[in-house]
Amino acid sequence: MFSLFKRLRRDIEAVFERDPAARSVLEVLLCYPGLKAIWAHRVAHWLWQRNFKLLARVISQISRFFTQIEIHPGAKIGEGVFIDHGCGVVIGETAEVGNNVTIYQGVTLGGTGKEKGKRHPTIGDNVVIGTGARILGSFTVGANSRIGAGAVVLREVPPNSTVVGNPGRVVVQNGVRTDQLDMIHMPDPIANMFDQMQRQIDKLTQRIERLEEENRALRRLQEGLAHGHPHLQ
Repeated sequence: MFSLFKRLRRDIEAVFERDPAARSVLEVLLCYPGLKAIWAHRVAHWLWQRNFKLLARVISQISRFFTQIEIHPGAKIGEGVFIDHGCGVVIGETAEVGNNVTIYQGVTLGGTGKEKGKRHPTIGDNVVIGTGARILGSFTVGANSRIGAGAVVLREVPPNSTVVGNPGRVVVQNGVRTDQLDMIHMPDPIANMFDQMQRQIDKLTQRIERLEEENRALRRLQEGLAHGHPHLQ
């Protein structure tokens, strides 16, 4: 029982640590759907582990109705997890979420098909998952990583990484940039295509000019032979 109250207290502390808008415990208890969804999940998960699976699913669906957050009762949720706003969050059955993870609205921790067994991601400790991110598949997102808003992550993420884009790619790892991209100097695929076309045109033009020069030289030789020029005899 002490362990249960300790975990519930840690869930409340997580809200105050990561949301500057939180003003009082009463406000957090009454007005934060993410906290309500996590607490409902803790009850549902306890029942799921003891094979009361139908009742666990009913509780998770009731929680979904009131919070707009769907957490399958089979998912494993660590301590200090904070779901901010939360509308549209979906966490699948075999997902595992570590301690002190922050999840923003619209996040999906899902699978990629109808495969059996472990099919949802494992999220390491202290990970931040941005709004609308999709993490799909049975791989691990390493501890202390950050998943950018709208990213679609389909493969393993090393610890201490920042992932952005669709498909998601690591742009920072252990504090060091892994590419030279930024949000201002993004490559222009259309411009790159035209550059490649121009280079190809330049090569073809040079080749045509060489062929024409060879053709003119051949005609001069033929004309010289036809007129019997002494230096061509």
